[in-house]
Amino acid sequence: MLCGFLPSGSAMSIRHSLLALLQDRPRYGYQLRTEFEDRTGASWPLNIGQVYTTLDRLERDGLVQKDGGDGDGHIIYSITPAGRTEVREWFALPVSRANPPRNELAIKLALGLTIPGTDVGAIIQAQRAVSIRALQEYTKSRRDTAALQRPADTARVLVLDSLIFQTEAEVRWLDLCEARLMQLSNPPA
Repeated sequence: MLCGFLPSGSAMSIRHSLLALLQDRPRYGYQLRTEFEDRTGASWPLNIGQVYTTLDRLERDGLVQKDGGDGDGHIIYSITPAGRTEVREWFALPVSRANPPRNELAIKLALGLTIPGTDVGAIIQAQRAVSIRALQEYTKSRRDTAALQRPADTARVLVLDSLIFQTEAEVRWLDLCEARLMQLSNPPA
């Protein structure tokens, strides 16, 4: 499994992702969770409780309905016509950049600079090491997945490409943070 995270503000993407998966066929919660993780390369693991909470809200909003059970105690959900409309609209609209998700690392560094006694340089170094390891893991996973050359793996490759680019950008940003920190400690005469 890739070391991923679910950014804050992602509740809408989970909501719409579950609706999109239900367009294929009715499923129960665990199947939706597994299918989401399979299609995204397990980059963003879902908590099964989050899946069922989201399904309850989707049902409340009239976007899914319960179709009974499968005989093994699982409740099967299917998408409603309103849910199909919601998914079509989600796919048609670009992702808004008006309210970027919170970036815990940026917040940590910004606050660290203002809290006396905080070693921001150590925070940057520790994060850089973790980010470089993640970058190596994503790159290896992408190489292994792309080598399979199966159409179903294209979705995973796209997700991995996104994670690689984001992580590369984070490492570059950490380099910039370190340079700015050095400027602060060595102000011009």
